Amino acid sequence: MNNDFLQNDTIAAIATPNGCGAIAIIRISGSIAIEVVDNLFNPINKNKKLINQPSYTIHLGWLYDNNKILDQVLISLFKAPNSYTGEDIVEIYCHGSPYIQKSILQTIIRKGIRLARNGEFTMRAFLKGKMDLSQVEALANLIYSKCEVTHNIAIQHIKKSYITDIKNLYKKIINFVSLIELELDFSEENFILVNKSDLYKTLFQLENIIKNMRNAFKLGNAIKEGISVAIIGKPNVGKSTLFNALINSDEAIISELAGTTRDALEHSIIINGLLFRFIDTAGIHYTMNNLENLGIKKTFEKILESQIILYLVDVYSFEEKKIHDIINYFNKHYPLKKILIIVNKSDLGNFTFKKNDYVYIISAKYNTNIKDLINAITNLVYNNIVKDDSIITQNIYYEALNGTLKSINNVKKGLYKNLPEDLLTIDIRLILNFLSKIIGKINNEDILENIFSRFCIGK
Repeated sequence: MNNDFLQNDTIAAIATPNGCGAIAIIRISGSIAIEVVDNLFNPINKNKKLINQPSYTIHLGWLYDNNKILDQVLISLFKAPNSYTGEDIVEIYCHGSPYIQKSILQTIIRKGIRLARNGEFTMRAFLKGKMDLSQVEALANLIYSKCEVTHNIAIQHIKKSYITDIKNLYKKIINFVSLIELELDFSEENFILVNKSDLYKTLFQLENIIKNMRNAFKLGNAIKEGISVAIIGKPNVGKSTLFNALINSDEAIISELAGTTRDALEHSIIINGLLFRFIDTAGIHYTMNNLENLGIKKTFEKILESQIILYLVDVYSFEEKKIHDIINYFNKHYPLKKILIIVNKSDLGNFTFKKNDYVYIISAKYNTNIKDLINAITNLVYNNIVKDDSIITQNIYYEALNGTLKSINNVKKGLYKNLPEDLLTIDIRLILNFLSKIIGKINNEDILENIFSRFCIGK
């Protein structure tokens, strides 16, 4: 990372998307932000010099480059420390002509202000303690949110960090380490400063929190990228027809011939505020056809990738007593998958199947009970969304969570075996190291650059 990424010089960037629009925003942050803009700005009210105006105020006037008028603009002031970055911030609202935006930015840069890098405004907010790392990640998720649920989760994480409890336990563990090391310094006096039962209790609390966060990781990633729903079953049970009914389109080719679908077909759609990826797969059956076998292999790959499985059967070629066998099979071999058995072709006549929490009776051809099925699919997700805002989506956290749990287990084993305290502190310090990554105590510049480079310039 270039060192000036962490310097306190004043930075500027266009904060709105490229192209022509009604308005554009140019954001400036740093110690000389107000002074530089003040020297370029001619307010409508001649007595209102920006340098003398209070924070959270807006001012109308003309922006000049020497004697040349650049644009009529609005100027917003956010003074340190009560701003997004913790520094003085000026935002210039100009007309959205690319020429005007470029001219204003070039004029500002000529006055000694540097062009900001990706995410540099947010990085300054992080370094000034305006937000922790979980809130930074939530902000990135908010910017790139694809549906209502990912938007709502991101908003909740920005409003309230989900790592507050971890921060408190982190402080407790630091205190334990300090006391242990103090005991070691006075080992000859036999001082006992650490209550090991309290240490065990703290580790148990931390372990429960970390496990919940880790369990929520896969769900969080699925919600962020789209919940995968694989439609599987034997040939000619109506998988492609159901696929078309669910996405309300005719993307899949429908035929009476078995084996029409030989590759997985995917379509993303937002339903009830959630992004889903429905997958039409090749029928599972024994065949000597190499091409069909490749499609069947792909089907099992999609089962592994998916969070929800729709096992489609034909109302006349399937026996109700086999339902429990299917459910038991998936619970045994794919325990983390949600399974629904869909009995199709109800339009063909009377049948004895009964609807329950696992079984849904439909006619994909005539859209019978498709809405009920869609509600059941969305409820499978909503019922598993963690209510305490602990859903996470970043790999950096997942790795740290696993490392924390492994180190906690080692300390607990050490306590049980009554290991010397100097050995215990090795694993306790590893816990602190992993927790520091979760709560945002990161000093590695490469990691910081990787995190903030995902933001656009101007954020």
